[in-house]
Amino acid sequence: MKLANSNDIPKKPVEVEGAKGVQMRLLIGKPDDAPTFAMRMFEVQPGGQTPLHTHPHEHEVFVVAGHGVVVCNGKTSPIGTEDVILMPGGAEHCFKNTSDVPLRFLCLVPIAAS
Repeated sequence: MKLANSNDIPKKPVEVEGAKGVQMRLLIGKPDDAPTFAMRMFEVQPGGQTPLHTHPHEHEVFVVAGHGVVVCNGKTSPIGTEDVILMPGGAEHCFKNTSDVPLRFLCLVPIAAS
């Protein structure tokens, strides 16, 4: 079992082309011997965004705080605190912070994708 406070897990900058003002915490993953899923928390600073990208696996997203937009296959939709998003595998997507406070969301993916 792992029990930790997310604030005690270090943030690491997302240094991928197209990412701007994004940090990630690996809350649960391979280092914890998680066999199936990884739980990551992303923090996107005001005006920042994750890179526009695709991958074969779906992922589940829960918006913890803030608001912004999600872009999926060219369609932009507003998102905010307590929203849930199922991002299908193969969809081209990104998350953008359009507010003046950090946008934080959980992202659950298959362990092989983390």
